[in-house]
Amino acid sequence: MNTGTQEPSLDELPEASEQNDRFESRTGFMKQEVLPEIRRQLVLAGPLVCVYFLSYLRQVISIAYVGHLGELALAGATIATAFALMFAQTLLPPMQKGIGSALETFCGQAYGAKQYHMLGIHLQRGIVVLLVISIPISILLANAARILKFSRQDPQISDEAGRYARFLIPGIFSIALQECHVRFLQTQKKVVPMMISSGITTSLHVLLCWVLVLKSGLGLEGAALASSISNWINALLLIAYSWLSPSCKETRAEFSREAFHRIPGFLKLAIPSAVMLGLETWSFAIITLVSGLLPNPKFESSVFSISCNIYLVAYMIPLGLGGAISTRVSNELGAGRPQAALLAVRVVVTLVMIEGMIVAVVLISGRKIWPRIYSKENRVVEHVGKMLFLLAVSHFIDGIQSVLSGICRGSGWQRIGAFANLGAYYIIGIPTAVVLAFVFHTGGKGLWIGIMIALFVQSTLLAIVTLCTDWDNQAKKAKDRIQDTMVQKDTDASA
Repeated sequence: MNTGTQEPSLDELPEASEQNDRFESRTGFMKQEVLPEIRRQLVLAGPLVCVYFLSYLRQVISIAYVGHLGELALAGATIATAFALMFAQTLLPPMQKGIGSALETFCGQAYGAKQYHMLGIHLQRGIVVLLVISIPISILLANAARILKFSRQDPQISDEAGRYARFLIPGIFSIALQECHVRFLQTQKKVVPMMISSGITTSLHVLLCWVLVLKSGLGLEGAALASSISNWINALLLIAYSWLSPSCKETRAEFSREAFHRIPGFLKLAIPSAVMLGLETWSFAIITLVSGLLPNPKFESSVFSISCNIYLVAYMIPLGLGGAISTRVSNELGAGRPQAALLAVRVVVTLVMIEGMIVAVVLISGRKIWPRIYSKENRVVEHVGKMLFLLAVSHFIDGIQSVLSGICRGSGWQRIGAFANLGAYYIIGIPTAVVLAFVFHTGGKGLWIGIMIALFVQSTLLAIVTLCTDWDNQAKKAKDRIQDTMVQKDTDASA
């Protein structure tokens, strides 16, 4: 009797079985590979987000205190900070951030290959180079006012910026130590001590700003001096941990003459690293300086600077993910596991896209709240609120760029990243921003649209490079890089 149902034919059974096997295979892959990788990245990224956020929060606190001194003081501090970023981190290669980026490659791959003793040598080499570079950077900061006036900035703002920049000079040398030790610890996955150090430093920074900005009468100079003191506190805490903690016993090294060897080879990677990171950060500094050339420069600089500060606070999340993927990729390539590196890349891109959508909603929904942290002037708050729609889109794009840049640093192809950034920001982004702001009279919005276009182009170029990467070849290059360092070490020892 026909019951209205049919038994599956024998031909259909293997297909159903294959589908079930594929499902079980995907489920097993998720449990055995993907979920553990997600946990590894979040365990790294969580503390790193806190480290970057707390570190940047010190600058935000300084600017926020200065903002209550008036519009002129805020504009001066903002221009000076942009000036400091441009010269202290991005103009003279190799600079602090660039050297740190090179250490992410060298230390990360050496750690993955279990060549632990080389981490201490790489650390010392980075410190030597950075301290030397800090001297010309300090000279430039000492002449900030003259340089800004020469670039046709507002004379009052230039004088304020000059005062602010001079008190940043003592902290330049501490940043050299800090950047190297951060990468030294990060590549060993020792991120919790970094988070604790940043937490202590930021707590003290609030007190320092209150005393030096509001109570001592130093005002603008007090904010810069507080930043310098805080940088030294953080650097000394990191140094103390690196030298006293038993967990760093295998990786730290007594000071050795090897730190002065192989500097040209070190710079071969460090210079592209500095150029890559510098071109990006410098573009924001240039746009901030250009905002001072708009009509009503005090107002435009204040609006643009507050927008940048809000944006950069949110950017700490993808920046943490970028640091995490740099460590994961460099460790896996150093260990000779290219497929594990590729899995880490796929996981982090997914994570950062989810994060970008969530943060975009938070920025837009709080557009009337966030600007009031920096200013009480209704006109400034209103204009910043309108800018937050653009900032939300930019954050999503920039998040993808951040993790792709982290992949670049972990792999050691910073030279390609430098060319991508050059094209994105200086051939497309900045010219577009200037045309929109001054030809079409869109003001600060036009400047930010130019940056947003640059971010999109940068992300697209880095994505193409990542998709075309031969990960087996990258693992071979990492092995060759480590062996080259070891051969040189043996040669130096025998000499």
